[in-house]
Amino acid sequence: MSNIDRLNKVFIEVFEVEKNKLGSDFSIDNVDNWDSITQLSLVSDIEDEFDIMIDSDDILDFKSYDAAKIIIAKYEVNLED
Repeated sequence: MSNIDRLNKVFIEVFEVEKNKLGSDFSIDNVDNWDSITQLSLVSDIEDEFDIMIDSDDILDFKSYDAAKIIIAKYEVNLED
């Protein structure tokens, strides 16, 4: 499974959405159940999935699907297929 598929899997499980919902408009502003608790769950699950520790500044910026891709790339996770 590619890293982007692994990231998608986490988003799908945390937000209980279909893969086709994930994209540039999937953000805290557009997802009804994206709150602080869900955000922490998302970050925790991504940390577990990729065996990384995301620092607190990055956690605060974790507010969209696109931001998540940029942030975890900083931790040397290659999301290219």
